[in-house]
Amino acid sequence: MMRILSFALAWFCCLPAFAADAPVPPAQAATESWLDVEPTPYGPMLIQQGPPPPYRDYQMSRVLTPEERKHWRETAMPAMASLAQMDAREVMNRFAVKLKAKPGVSFDEAVESMMLRANRLNLKLVGSNLMSKDFQSVLGDTGAPRVEVYSFCDIALGRDLLKIIPEMVVFMPCRIAVMEDADRNVWVLMLDWDVTGLELAGKQAGMTPELRRSFLEIRQKMEDVMRSSASGAL
Repeated sequence: MMRILSFALAWFCCLPAFAADAPVPPAQAATESWLDVEPTPYGPMLIQQGPPPPYRDYQMSRVLTPEERKHWRETAMPAMASLAQMDAREVMNRFAVKLKAKPGVSFDEAVESMMLRANRLNLKLVGSNLMSKDFQSVLGDTGAPRVEVYSFCDIALGRDLLKIIPEMVVFMPCRIAVMEDADRNVWVLMLDWDVTGLELAGKQAGMTPELRRSFLEIRQKMEDVMRSSASGAL
């Protein structure tokens, strides 16, 4: 259900300013009143430029201005680049959790095991993308390895999360990919996400301890499905 780069969000939001005597943006005084920001030696790297709307279920936050989006990119992305001096493949490797299928487990067996385990854990299959079939039929590429992406959802948790943060719909549903590599080894992969970003970002209006636990349980269920898929456990 989280397609979203929450790992990156947590990283960007929590990085300290690089100079202790860095000037404080004018907006900080206003935002401290509603965020109850605790004084720190460094302060946050990014300051929210406006208050959120009063909390209601399914209440959308304000639309960011082009200037705010530009400031986000100019501030967060260079910091990320300076900390992560690696090529694009290695950067994306940090965002993926992956397991290599056990020797003897075929692609179809990995998919079947994944479906059975997801069903047992009450994760509903809500979609599939058989990418390699499109490689063949649309692009005429018959040599590409097999790649299939499956989407799962916990309906109750999805509803509860959208009540609090409707923008999280862009991260839903959860996806698990099964694919072959250059040597036709079978791999099972998903986006590496957790609740770090939510836990560290400002106030948690409506985010109850029970909902936090449910969010963690989804992560655990997805990893359980991956392990079953990679091991071929039926």
